[in-house]
Amino acid sequence: MSANDRFRTPLKNVRGWGSAKTGTEHFIHQRLTATALVLLGLWFVWFVIGLVGSDYAGAVYAVSRPWNAILLVGFLAVMFWHAQLGLQVVLEDYIHHSLLALVLQTGVKFVAVLGALVSLFAVARIALAG
Repeated sequence: MSANDRFRTPLKNVRGWGSAKTGTEHFIHQRLTATALVLLGLWFVWFVIGLVGSDYAGAVYAVSRPWNAILLVGFLAVMFWHAQLGLQVVLEDYIHHSLLALVLQTGVKFVAVLGALVSLFAVARIALAG
């Protein structure tokens, strides 16, 4: 350790390492969506087990019931959001080429939004028609 290093404050050691403004928010969103997925996932497993042996009309009737449709929409929205957050972290950690990282991040967000919209549209169509 040099004589100069003894006088460095912790703040001086971390300056220049980038912004620390949104990391906590991202962390909290991941934990909240994970907690919501645990609860909604338990409901989803119970819902699917209840559909075992049911025909198509019975499944449509079950999805079209208001509480089931609301919980299914919540499960799908939170699932796609959580997946996008998780893939964002993986891409940030392992993709170091900035243009490739931008393209992949944009692609992941696009696929997540598209998947959420298509699945939510399907649930809405079943719930409102049944």
